[in-house]
Parts: sequence; C-alpha cells; structure tokens
Amino acid sequence: MTSARLPIFPLNSVLFPGLVLPLNVFEQRYRAMMRELSALPEELPRRFGVVAIRDGREVAPTAPGLPEQARPEPGPASGFGPDPMRSFHTVGCMAEAATIRERPDGTYEVLASGTTRFRLLSVDATGPYLTGEVEEIPEQQGDEAGALASGVVRAFRAYQKRLAGASERSLAGQADLPGEPSVLSYLVAAAAVLDTPAKQRLLQAPDTASRLAEELKLLRTETALIGKLPSLPAVDLTRRPTSPN
Repeated sequence: MTSARLPIFPLNSVLFPGLVLPLNVFEQRYRAMMRELSALPEELPRRFGVVAIRDGREVAPTAPGLPEQARPEPGPASGFGPDPMRSFHTVGCMAEAATIRERPDGTYEVLASGTTRFRLLSVDATGPYLTGEVEEIPEQQGDEAGALASGVVRAFRAYQKRLAGASERSLAGQADLPGEPSVLSYLVAAAAVLDTPAKQRLLQAPDTASRLAEELKLLRTETALIGKLPSLPAVDLTRRPTSPN
C-alpha cells in the first residue's frame, strides 16, 4: 500500500467520508495551509487530512494579559505537545475543499467534504503547518453488510423519532436513507449524537459490516436511554456545525 503526504488539520470532532465540513480558518498555521491549497492549479484536488484530537487543543493557546501585538505566534504543533503524533487518533479522513474563500481580514471560509479514510503514519512539524505521511484505508464490505444495513435503517428511524419527540411522519429527516451499506454507515455515524471516542471507533471499524453492527447496538441503547431522559435536545441530523478552527 502506497503512502502520501498531506497537510493535517486536527479537530475536536470526527469527519466521515461523504460528509460536509465547513471551516472558519483564522489561525496563521491554517491560513498558510489554505493559502497554499488555493494556489494549486484548478485541475488538482485541494486535499488535506482531518484527524480527531485525542489529547490537545483545537485552537492554539494564547498568552492572556499580553497586548495582542506582543503575543508569540503559535507554531504548527502548538497545543499538541512535543510529539503531535501522540495527540491525534491515527485513523482520519481525507477532505477535499470545494471552496476556499479568503476574507478581507486574511481569514478563510472553507467548505470541504470527506472522501477517504486514512491511517496516519507520521507527523512533520517543521513547516508552517503540520503535514503527515498517510496511507489510504480501502473500504471493505464485510459479511452480511446488506442485512445489517436494513436493521440499521429501522433502528435509526426509531432513534430519530425518539430524539425528535415527534411522529415519524412529521420528521424533517423523512427522506429515504441511502441504500448502499457503506454510505449508510457513515451517514448514521455522523448523524448520531455520540461523543468523539464513540464516533472515532465507528470511523476506524475494520469494515462496513462491523460498523453497521456497532451502530445497531449503539442506536438501540441510545433510543432506550432517550426514552428515560426526554430532556435531551433534538438536533439537525444532517448538518455539521462550522468548526471554529
């Protein structure tokens, strides 16, 4: 399996293939990344790697009390310790930027989408932003993915209904779910209200069937819990919040 080098964008959330990722880019290290991606020829994809942070801070720490002009400029690994590799989950998702728009103040508004999972092999902090050597993880279907997908659709509908506190007919998400098992598995993983470690486990599942089987258990458990804790808020099940970088 061949490896490649990608710019690395760590987040406090998990990106899945096929899901949209809006970004508000204001730190200098990520501005430099977007500036270089913007300069690529139009025919080349503007790709970067998104990894979930295991231990660290999405936004670099500042120096409270100092005038803004006197604060030290954070480096590419600021907030991630002396060995950034230890701060990240090692399975991430490639993102491809559809639009990169520079604002008058030099910050960027970026709209990207997840494409392919990868394994992070190493991290380089010697440039203006983090880069990593990655190898693509091909998606395997596994055994009985189709049958598991049918069960996940039913469990997700019940979960969605309980989460919204409304009848299925009144739910905004009543549109048909995708029939392709891997696409379904990633959509459900992104839409379910789970913490980052649980979403990370779903991202790094060895195959689609394993991911669907885990989702089936999680959805049934969460649906039962919501029934006992009706104060949980409803969420928009298909929208990702803009990352504050």
